[in-house]
Amino acid sequence: MTLFRQLYSLLFGLFLLVITSLAYVQFTETKSFLTNQMESDLNNVSNSLGLLLVPALESGDIATAETLINVIFEGGYYQQVKLTWLVDGKQKEWNNSLKIQGVPQWFIDLGIFGTIKKDSTITSGWLQLAQLEITAHPGFGYHELWRILTNTIIVFSVLFLVAIFFARFGLNWILKPLHVVSEHAKSIANRQFGPELEIPKTTELKEVVLAFNSMSSQLKQIFSSLDEEVTALRKKNLVDQVSNLPNRQYLVGRLNSWLSEPGSGALFMAKFDWLEDVHAKYGYQVRDETIKLLSEKLQSQLEDVAPGVVARIAAFEFAFLVFDVDKEQISKYLQTLIRTVNQEISKAGGKPNERFSIGLAERIGAMTASDMLAQSDNALQTAVKSGKVYHWFESNEEQLFTREQWREKLSNAINAKLFKFRWQPIQLTDGAGLLQRELYCQLEIGDKLAHAGQFMPYVELLSLGALLDKCLIQKVHDLHLLDRNFEPVAINLTHQSLTDLEFHQWLQQFLRATPLAERLCFDIPESGVYSNPEACEALCNIIRDNGAKFGIDHFGRQFGSMSYLQSLRPSYVKLDQSFAYYDENQHNAELCRALVNVARGLEIQVIVTGIQEKPQLDRFMPLKTTAYQGFIAPPEPVQ
Repeated sequence: MTLFRQLYSLLFGLFLLVITSLAYVQFTETKSFLTNQMESDLNNVSNSLGLLLVPALESGDIATAETLINVIFEGGYYQQVKLTWLVDGKQKEWNNSLKIQGVPQWFIDLGIFGTIKKDSTITSGWLQLAQLEITAHPGFGYHELWRILTNTIIVFSVLFLVAIFFARFGLNWILKPLHVVSEHAKSIANRQFGPELEIPKTTELKEVVLAFNSMSSQLKQIFSSLDEEVTALRKKNLVDQVSNLPNRQYLVGRLNSWLSEPGSGALFMAKFDWLEDVHAKYGYQVRDETIKLLSEKLQSQLEDVAPGVVARIAAFEFAFLVFDVDKEQISKYLQTLIRTVNQEISKAGGKPNERFSIGLAERIGAMTASDMLAQSDNALQTAVKSGKVYHWFESNEEQLFTREQWREKLSNAINAKLFKFRWQPIQLTDGAGLLQRELYCQLEIGDKLAHAGQFMPYVELLSLGALLDKCLIQKVHDLHLLDRNFEPVAINLTHQSLTDLEFHQWLQQFLRATPLAERLCFDIPESGVYSNPEACEALCNIIRDNGAKFGIDHFGRQFGSMSYLQSLRPSYVKLDQSFAYYDENQHNAELCRALVNVARGLEIQVIVTGIQEKPQLDRFMPLKTTAYQGFIAPPEPVQ
């Protein structure tokens, strides 16, 4: 029970006790007063009637005596009058069947008022004439007592309701600072550090608020320190100090991570010999400034064409990794790159299309990082030897379908739900079992089975992501996959689903209608969080509020603050696969450790991805991560 309800119940009970006590006192006092009043009235009537009857009794005029008694009897609340002549013992009774009006019978049946009688002897001098007995009727008492009690109850009820209302209002006002402290405490428990609380006027609460503000500030500082440590380590180990671009190490790790997942794109290798000319003419300081300006220009111009990574991998060599693009977009990217470089060459006093070469290799089918690097480097050397500005490495492998053919086949597959599933177990690091199972899909095309790496790039290119996610989630429900195991099933969401409001509404309705929503997990790519944080937060709230869970995929891949973890509050994060390729003697182990500490500090489960062998897993053991996945436990068909 809340403190408000406890205080409210206490005040309610005390007020009820006071009201009950006052009602009891009022009842007993009123009863006593009415009883005394009826007794007094009975005495007065008995004395008056006795004096009036003396002449009639002395003369033996019985008719006059009866008349006098009838007048008195009918004019008041008397139940019985009995007159006994002492001379001859003759007795006369008058009974009144007066019915009490306006008083419930159950109240009368309580027998609150007892029988009130008055006996008196009528005398004339020393002579006793008659015996007079009068019994009061309780109707007057019941009528007055009922009227007073009902009025009292009405007044007390009104006072009670007014007091309860003001007590509730007053308690809310008094306890408002405590409620604010409680909400702030919940936020701190969820590792959300908002602004400091306003200091209340209540002395006791003032100390509590000051303590909470101090604790919140310290925890916020700790998290900020961890975030700053991650930023510093990234800059130290993964960023080129001159250009502020990612270095070779980051590029190789990102390349490995990208190739381990479904995707499309290309790798450009560029050699800018004209920078060496700048160095020879103006010195290293001008060269470094030129490299910095060139890097800023390349990033601003190329990011508008396609998503990717621009990296400086050697003194005069740059690499460009482009994601989720087709040949047409790759060509546009290449043209923008050449135009931007020529503009900078002209500013430096050189001639366009001279003293630089570009080689590019397109990702086709299953490729390794070594394949991509070798092909792009081969293309670069070919461009240098032939004196061309660029050379496109031609692969012998042909595309399975054209873009429009993929559109038709994917649309049909989504409508007919032709996808098949495999799932990969995510093992708990302590060996206690499985944390979840991540779902992968395959597409049956004719007699062939296409894996996600072949069709997912076209899903993104053709903006079919939200439709595919709806299809896969619904098929998970139709196949009753959530009933087969106790472990949650993790589903990867596409970038389009993160920003599609129609998908948000559909998912909310689906989760509300699903009894096993707590067994669903949704993986949200970290790049989507950075590109549209508001939409991601709205989607995450829908998932959390309806009982499901979500996590951040490719955690640590993007350059940026980790503060989004506080607002989104994911259940888990999956370390980017690039960390699985870092050797333990490299400085990047420090970065990996810092990332894990940030997540663990917010009580977020950490899952290591890309684990192929036991030695890889052993390197992560000191970090005390929650779970791991990779081909050390390969995906299994869902039967």
